[in-house]
Amino acid sequence: MRKSVVILMIFAASTLFGQFKDQPAPDIKSGILNNSQSNIFGFFNPNNFKMNHTIDVSFSSFGSAGNLALTTYTNSMFYKFNDKLNVSADISIVNSPYNTFGSGFTQNINGIYLSRAQLTYRPTENMSVIFQYRNVPYSYYSPFGNYYSPFYYYGY
Repeated sequence: MRKSVVILMIFAASTLFGQFKDQPAPDIKSGILNNSQSNIFGFFNPNNFKMNHTIDVSFSSFGSAGNLALTTYTNSMFYKFNDKLNVSADISIVNSPYNTFGSGFTQNINGIYLSRAQLTYRPTENMSVIFQYRNVPYSYYSPFGNYYSPFYYYGY
């Protein structure tokens, strides 16, 4: 009997094989973000935050009037507090590395600008209340420019 039990155990042990459980793949997001309640008083949820970046580089020649090189970096941020309330903002850094209009122009145009800030509240599905601030530069094509205004004084 003892011999048959030993043979049975050897036979059973030889037919068994180990099963290795695959380790879960590490999640990169969990290593970067800590979703604890200590994040800014527990009110900022990084899953509701989105950020986009835009870089604009342009060069304009105005004939004998001069030249202008302009670079703009814009950071667009969006945060959703809940399904009814969200906030967004566009912050731009403007730099003119080269122009023929003088250092006064460069000092006036270079800087950090709040291009847009918006608060959107949607109390019902068919109703939205939007509060928005826009810093649109003055130009002929700006909706706030005087060129296309019927009240613009042409000097008659």
